Amino acid sequence: MDSFPKSALDRVEAMTVAAKAEPFRAVAFQGAPGANSHLAALEVDPDCLPIPCFSFEDAIDAVKDGTAARAVIPIENSLHGRVADIHFLLPESGLSIIAEHFMRIRHALMAKDHSVPLTSAMSHPQALGQCRHYLRANNITPIAYADTAAAAAYVADSDNPGAAAIAPPIAAGIYGLDLIEEGIEDDDRNTTRFVVLAREPVTPDPSDGTLMTTLVFEVKNVPAALYKAMGGFATNGVNMTKLESYQNGASFAATEFFADIEGAPGQPAVDRALEELAFHCNSVRLLGTYVQTRKRG
Repeated sequence: MDSFPKSALDRVEAMTVAAKAEPFRAVAFQGAPGANSHLAALEVDPDCLPIPCFSFEDAIDAVKDGTAARAVIPIENSLHGRVADIHFLLPESGLSIIAEHFMRIRHALMAKDHSVPLTSAMSHPQALGQCRHYLRANNITPIAYADTAAAAAYVADSDNPGAAAIAPPIAAGIYGLDLIEEGIEDDDRNTTRFVVLAREPVTPDPSDGTLMTTLVFEVKNVPAALYKAMGGFATNGVNMTKLESYQNGASFAATEFFADIEGAPGQPAVDRALEELAFHCNSVRLLGTYVQTRKRG
């Protein structure tokens, strides 16, 4: 908690105390009050008690130790791609994905005094990347910070008159900043996909809609390993909606993949595809099955 800027601490403490009194309603998120993840948590469950956490690891640990029943974590953005480290953190967490949520992201530039020329803007690297054309056009230097709303709180505490923050418009009101300009993201379709994490997996009802399963796997270090591993999905008619590669460790000997498929274990086609995938991989790990909330393609 002490890692948050001073202007955010009272709100963080009050929200944490309230959530700890009813942990079954608590939803952990990364960021200070007013962050996009805070707004996403309230969209997922308007009756929840959000807990601000300084890092993604803190939000995940809050669920693991029972402080919160769930966590809402961003994993990818339509403009700036996947959120850094999430592909490592999710498998390591031991938690299960039980839902997904898409949220339109709106960024605003805010500062202590609208009449002073602004020279820098502080925000989460994802937000800076989503506003890079605006920043360049206005000759504003981007400065990375832990999250959007905490950046607004930091600017509120700062003595630098040329410092600004990029955060959701609500953060300006929370931290007493002037709202300089809204809608500064580079594309008005800017959208982030969040996942909801819990200690135990869920078994969604297929009648609720199309089911999704997220998994990670490591292919064997042999020629055409990925081609062979993907064959089972094609021959069984299982639609893979996402596939991203990443290196885990320093050996560079085997590539790991993060994937989303339509369907769920227990469905014959999915079971056959996963069985064939496992034959061509060193490891396959399911991270959760949940209802699709936005049709792909």
